Amino acid sequence: MARKKGRDISGWLIVDKPAGITSTSVVNKVRWALAAKKAGHAGTLDPEATGVLAVALGEATKTVPYITDAMKAYRFIVRLGQATNTDDAEGEILRESAERPSDAEIKEALHQFVGDIQQVPPQFSAVKVDGERAYKRARDGEEMELSARPLFVESLIMLERIDADHVELEMVCGKGGYVRSIARDLGEALGCFGHVLRLRRVWSGPFEASDGISIEEIDALAKSPELDAKLLPLEVGLADLPELRCTPEGAARLRNGNPGMVIPGEADYGDEAWASFQGKPVAVGIFKAGELHPNRVFNLD
Repeated sequence: MARKKGRDISGWLIVDKPAGITSTSVVNKVRWALAAKKAGHAGTLDPEATGVLAVALGEATKTVPYITDAMKAYRFIVRLGQATNTDDAEGEILRESAERPSDAEIKEALHQFVGDIQQVPPQFSAVKVDGERAYKRARDGEEMELSARPLFVESLIMLERIDADHVELEMVCGKGGYVRSIARDLGEALGCFGHVLRLRRVWSGPFEASDGISIEEIDALAKSPELDAKLLPLEVGLADLPELRCTPEGAARLRNGNPGMVIPGEADYGDEAWASFQGKPVAVGIFKAGELHPNRVFNLD
């Protein structure tokens, strides 16, 4: 089998994704610009959505699940009075209403979407139905009964009532949330329908959109040391896990996929943690009785 071409480069590049481009296209551009062998992203953004898209390179792709599972914040504008088939402004208008809720009614309705809720994904979403993506079936005109999924919403607040038809909201939530579903369900709860007009992911785990690089900058700095310098270290993706330091023997054992001795720190028995040796990440695993039992090992020079 032919070896994949590219550099063995590891770390995170935080992109401020513009509207009108898919998350996959951003990853492909980053991989090209850094001549990287391997790249992936933590959490898809819809093509018209903007904001933080964390692109993992090389060994950092092993830390993607920890960012995908992390809390995220979204700011979005809901267009009141219209339901669309995609639950955003890209779709066809299905229903309209002349009803418009007051600010107080909107704020009151938001309470039902906070905490542990059940959420039905949009028809146009990447969830799988009988092995096929829902959006492919929806494009063919099929209407599906999608199952509700659990979502933890830490907060959902009204930032501004822009005018009678538009309200800006901010949501902080856990993994698997669909902002389009929130807009749809809020519109239903208010009896006026609703869809997302604009959506921006403000932060995702440790990554902030304000620190992100633009697509134009990526193009301008492609294949240069300046772009390499913008990479964040792999371990930034492990910010939510405690760090334990290895002994030299422990590091050698962990690198071979075996449990290795670590110096006790912030982790309790049974906790997931990551181990470092001489400042470099070695492995992620479960801490038990003075040892880390690895489930992911990093192959760094």
